[in-house]
Amino acid sequence: MNAECAPSEYTVITPSRDQCVYTSCYCEENVWKLCEYVKDQGTCSFDEVYAVFISNDRKMIPIWKQKSSRGDEPVIWDYHVVLLHVNKQGLSYIYDLDTILPFPCLLDVYSKEAFCSDEHLKPAFWRKLRVIPGDIYMKRFASDRSHMKDSDGNWRMPPPPYPCLETSESKMNLDHFICMDARVGYGEVYSLSDFVQNFEVK
Repeated sequence: MNAECAPSEYTVITPSRDQCVYTSCYCEENVWKLCEYVKDQGTCSFDEVYAVFISNDRKMIPIWKQKSSRGDEPVIWDYHVVLLHVNKQGLSYIYDLDTILPFPCLLDVYSKEAFCSDEHLKPAFWRKLRVIPGDIYMKRFASDRSHMKDSDGNWRMPPPPYPCLETSESKMNLDHFICMDARVGYGEVYSLSDFVQNFEVK
């Protein structure tokens, strides 16, 4: 699975897609678990790894080539999270457990196939990306999963089987990561075009 898109000079840093910890609709935790694997196993220098939150002010972002896509139509998420690996050779790969694209996928390919471009979209759908170093993400991210419960307290989607992720400072700060206001939260916020320009292979 992993070898399908990775050139010989690139070392894949996670298990194969079907061996990764995965819970549908909990992308932020799936990426946290990918970060945990990389850190624990030492598959690369951890400063090469980033969690990338994709959203916008209206929480309406189209992403193509998702498992839940219908035909060629995009899925409109309120937010999505992927792992970005930028290795020492300057290769940038996206690890997205919800895509039908290869896992991992070269950023150049992912940006064209899954992000497409904001150019032909209405401004309400323009994407922004918050890029957070993996170490900061693991230390600071917390979720009590309350966003996945309805008004009666029932789960909209079954939660992961492991305990909620929390820190000494917080039990729930997911909104700080989804927020695309560069003045708050962790990491750096980019427009889609700036993100692609900054992280694609030069």
